[in-house]
Amino acid sequence: MITRICVYPGTFDPVHLGHLDIVKRALNIFETVVVAIAENPKKKPVFTIDERVDMFRESVKEYGDRVIVEPFCGLLVDFVKKYDTKIIIRGVRLFTDFEYELQIAMTNYKLDGVETFFMMPSQELIHISSTIVKDVAFHNGDVSNMVSPYVAEKLKEKFDGKD
Repeated sequence: MITRICVYPGTFDPVHLGHLDIVKRALNIFETVVVAIAENPKKKPVFTIDERVDMFRESVKEYGDRVIVEPFCGLLVDFVKKYDTKIIIRGVRLFTDFEYELQIAMTNYKLDGVETFFMMPSQELIHISSTIVKDVAFHNGDVSNMVSPYVAEKLKEKFDGKD
């Protein structure tokens, strides 16, 4: 099966420039990137699923219909069937990320033959994580070099007066 579609799953709470870098680079390989935003209540996200979908859609609107952003819950291998693909893209920053991601990749392969491609964000973005973004924003720090202006505004709204 040759596919021109990949699925890029994550919680994206919130989407940051490292995530967007992965989307941009995946578009050099695939015709369409489907961003699958996981509900994942176990992670206790700061933003609702609707807010996370909105922020990601706004952040990738320049790519038009080449990037689809959708929420999902349940098994990722079930979600990818909707797009008739067996390809997942995962961003990894550090070796510790890879260890965890490898376990998930092998599970997805065993469950339904889904292949995982690992991509690293560009060197200048490799230090960014959603956790760091939220922490800096919570303490009224400047996140303009970590997220899009739209996401920076949403972070300000979320954390305004919480310090």
